[in-house]
Amino acid sequence: MSPVFPMLTVLTMFYYMCLRRRARTATRGEIMNSHRTVESNSRTSPLNAEVVQYAKEVVDFSSHYGSENSMSYTMWNLAGVPNVFPSSGDFTQTAVFRTYGTWWDQCPSAPVPFKRTPANFQSQDYVELAFEQQVYPTAVHVLETYHPGAVIRILACSANPYSPGPLADVRWETLWSEKPTKVNASQARQFKPCIKQINFPTNLIRLEINSSLLDYYTELDAVVLHGTKDKPMLSLKTSLIDMNDLEEDDYEEKDDCEMDHLNKKFSSTALREGPSNGYFDKLPYELIQLILNHLTLPDLCRLAQTCKLLNQHCCDPLQYIHLNLQPYWAKLNDTSLEFLQARCTLVQWLNLSWTGNRGFISIAGFSRFLKVCGSELVRLELSCSHFLNETCLEIISEMCPNLQDLNLSSCDKLPPQAFSHITKLCGLKRLVLYRTKVEQTALLSILNFCSDLQHLSLGSCVMIEDYDVTASMIGAKCKKLRTLDLWRCKNITENGIAELASGCPLLEELDLGWCPTLQSSTGCFARLARQLPNLQKLFLTANRSVCDTDIEELACNCTRLRQLDILGTRMVSPASLRKLLESCKDLSLLDVSFCSQIDNRAVLELSASFPKVFIKKSFTQ
Repeated sequence: MSPVFPMLTVLTMFYYMCLRRRARTATRGEIMNSHRTVESNSRTSPLNAEVVQYAKEVVDFSSHYGSENSMSYTMWNLAGVPNVFPSSGDFTQTAVFRTYGTWWDQCPSAPVPFKRTPANFQSQDYVELAFEQQVYPTAVHVLETYHPGAVIRILACSANPYSPGPLADVRWETLWSEKPTKVNASQARQFKPCIKQINFPTNLIRLEINSSLLDYYTELDAVVLHGTKDKPMLSLKTSLIDMNDLEEDDYEEKDDCEMDHLNKKFSSTALREGPSNGYFDKLPYELIQLILNHLTLPDLCRLAQTCKLLNQHCCDPLQYIHLNLQPYWAKLNDTSLEFLQARCTLVQWLNLSWTGNRGFISIAGFSRFLKVCGSELVRLELSCSHFLNETCLEIISEMCPNLQDLNLSSCDKLPPQAFSHITKLCGLKRLVLYRTKVEQTALLSILNFCSDLQHLSLGSCVMIEDYDVTASMIGAKCKKLRTLDLWRCKNITENGIAELASGCPLLEELDLGWCPTLQSSTGCFARLARQLPNLQKLFLTANRSVCDTDIEELACNCTRLRQLDILGTRMVSPASLRKLLESCKDLSLLDVSFCSQIDNRAVLELSASFPKVFIKKSFTQ
């Protein structure tokens, strides 16, 4: 046989592998403008016509700017046909997340980030949308009407949210992902990423968001799902092969499979006779531990397979003092927790945010894990963990006696009676109850027993009947409080503010945004300024009564101020803002959107005089 034929065979196999890889992965970046070689194009026959549909409903989300009792700026605006597009600007009929930029990360209330978070996991928020029909996706279009560029990941789920039967074999597949990128325009656009083909039909789409590079709040109007009822046939169109594609595996594919094999890789039977330890056994144990501290959880899984010595190090509980499982929310289940259990006996920080939904984690599985691993816990993040029920909070209160930091943000399925168990956690210093159903009786009991609280978030807690009574209890019991979030509390008055100001003199951050019952004429804002000189962040968003007197009081008394939001006021002039900017040398964020006396010319003049301050002025087209 001629030597040419083996060479041809090798080249053919190499070529085939390239095609397979390009057919199953979505590209990074703007593939439509790329010269890369292999494209996967779906061709549909007339018998398999494309279905185009808008979202039927919003089934879950992590946060939104709006209220739980209205439609303005809420995620629910993503359901149905566009309300605003193609217009650009700040419109109440769109979906808006709670934060943007890095401002919230710079606040006193910002938690310390978890180490060992994979570099490719940068999602901050999410929203899940259900569609009428299950289809094989061929395109997903996102209609962005203001400050686009926040969407960094799109996923599809095999579960049908409208199926009456129990969910079985639920899995998520990434259709497209990209690192956060800066979009140098605030105008509306139709975002049309090139998605990869999946082998199951879906009517549940998830958008993940990173707003850290945005200059202002992103606004989304609608999401369009294109797809076919039958699985489309791939047509592979080839040209020159980009060798860069062969040098680096797709991040999403690697991390998705890691949690699938987590149980095997950490199993005691997974490591068989392998290579020698090389020179590692000559290094001090502590030095190897220090080196391994820089690895992510999937990297530890891989390294544990190399030799017995490194397996011992990778399974050492000291490697799991801080454990962030949020990046693996799509795969983490009871079995994963069971095999991690023996290695997490010393865990102090645990992040289970976004995990366990749709039956992935059971009450029994969570309880078993905490009974073994909860005794040393100091920090527990459970944002959007909808598997939680009253039993779970009872287990937390019993098994985590040292807990100081508890985040239940957007756990809106927890029943009101569940929160009474938090009273047993007397050492709490940080408690986040944003968008939960906590009621006033349980909250007052928590405040009475948890007097060491330093950070408290009660934003959008709509079942608290009287915020004045709550504020009075906070002022009486929480003398160490440094940050307080009362975003959209519906009925706090000047009486509650007076109790807060006199009882919590250490406050550095106070969010009173969208609190309509506060009136400047009562002197409540001036009182805040005089009694809280340590304020670094003050949000008085959408309070139309804020006036020049209030701004001048802040300028005189709160010289440490860094962030101020007075969006929507009609009674503040450029002159008072200039006094504020001259007095507060550390001020870096000032939002004067929809302030009728502060026009664009005034913003430009103030920006020129104080170039270190980001002055925000939103607009409606």
